[in-house]
Amino acid sequence: MGPGELGREAVQALRAHRLRSFLTLLGIIIGVGTLVGVVSIITGLNRYVRERVIQLAPDVFVVTKFGIIQSRDEFFEAVKRRNIDWNDYERLRSHLTLADAVAADATSSSAVKRRSRRLADVQVHGTTANYAALVRLDIEAGRYFAPAEDDAGRAVAVIGWDVRDELFGPLDPIGREILVGSHRYEVIGLVAQQGRTLGQSRDNQVFIPSHVWRQAFGSRSSIDILVDARGGVDGLPDSVDEVRAVLRSLRHTAFRAPDPFGIVTVDSLQALWRQISSATIILTLLIASVSLGVGGIVIMNIMLVAVVERTREIGVRLSLGARKRDIRRQFLLEAALLALGGGIAGVITGALAAAGVEGLLSFPAQVTPLIVVAGLALSVVVGLAAGYWPARNASNLPVVDALRTE
Repeated sequence: MGPGELGREAVQALRAHRLRSFLTLLGIIIGVGTLVGVVSIITGLNRYVRERVIQLAPDVFVVTKFGIIQSRDEFFEAVKRRNIDWNDYERLRSHLTLADAVAADATSSSAVKRRSRRLADVQVHGTTANYAALVRLDIEAGRYFAPAEDDAGRAVAVIGWDVRDELFGPLDPIGREILVGSHRYEVIGLVAQQGRTLGQSRDNQVFIPSHVWRQAFGSRSSIDILVDARGGVDGLPDSVDEVRAVLRSLRHTAFRAPDPFGIVTVDSLQALWRQISSATIILTLLIASVSLGVGGIVIMNIMLVAVVERTREIGVRLSLGARKRDIRRQFLLEAALLALGGGIAGVITGALAAAGVEGLLSFPAQVTPLIVVAGLALSVVVGLAAGYWPARNASNLPVVDALRTE
C-alpha cells in the first residue's frame, strides 16, 4: 500500500467514529493547550522583561539595601541592614575612581492632585539629574531636570502617562502645576507610556529632584545608588569591587562578614528571571505530561478496541496480499492522525488562552512558530508511542483466526 492509500484508509477509519475520536483527544488537547498557553506567556514575558522592565544599561549596577532576595532568611537578614542614605551617596561619588557617573534614587508614595482631580498612591521618585540617562528613561515630551535645578532645589516634576491622563486629560501638561502631597511642582517632562507588568502599572510615577524630595519626604528611608562603570561592560567587575571596598570601609565591616548591602546588575536580574521562568516551564511540563500521558493511554485503549472490532477486516486484507508492515503502518498512522488532531485543537486552545490572558490581565504573550511546531510534534510523538502496541498486535494476528471472527 502506498502512502496515499494508507492515509485514506486511516482517515476513513477515524471518520467512522467521530464522537469516540473526539472524546479520545481531550487529554491531548488539554496537555498541548496548557503547554502552548503557558510557554507563550513565558516567552512574551521574557521579551518584555528584557526590553522594557530591565531598563539598566549593561554597564550600570545598583547598590541597594536589599539586593536580590531569593529566600525568607535572606529577607530577614536584609531587613536588619542599615539604610543606604544620602551621605553614602555623597561619599561614593567623591571616592570612586572607576565610575563615570553616580546617581541616586529615593522612592515614596503620595497622592497627586490638580484642581479637583486626584490620583492616590503615586510612586514619587526623588532622583539626581543623571538618573534618567542611567536607567534609559524615555521622555515623550519636555525634558528631565538639569543638575542646576536639582542643586537649586527647583520644584519641578516629570510625570508618568497615568498621571497625565488622570490629571490633565487631553491637555498638554508641560508648564502646568501639580500638587504632590502638599507641595506644588511645575511639570517639565512626560515619560513615554510603559504599560503594565504583571498587572501593575509602570506609568503611575512622578520624578522630582532629590533635594526637594528630601524636603518633602525627609531622609529616613533607604535609597538606591546607581553606578555607571568606567570602561563599559568590561570595567563592570572592577567597578563593583571598588564600590564594595568603599562601602565596607565606610560601614567598618569585618573582613569575613557578608556585605551589609546588595548589588544588582543586569546579568543578575536576567539570571533571576531565567530561574523563575525555567521553574514555571518545568512545572508546566509536569502538568502537561500528566494530561498527555492520560491522552496517550486513552488512544492506546481505543486503538486496541479498534483492532478487536476490525479483526475480520485485518484478516481479509492479509489474505488478499497485504503485508504485516502495511497493517502496522495503517494503525500507527491512525494513532498519529488522531493525536495530531488533538494537537491542532490544543495549539488553537492554548493560543486563544494566551491571547485572553494578555487582553484581560495585560500579560505579554507571544505564540511563536517554534511553540506551535513543538506542540504538534509532541502530540504526534505521543500518538505514535500510544499506537505502537495496538499496531503490532494487529499486524501479528493469525490470518485464519482473523477470518473466522464474526
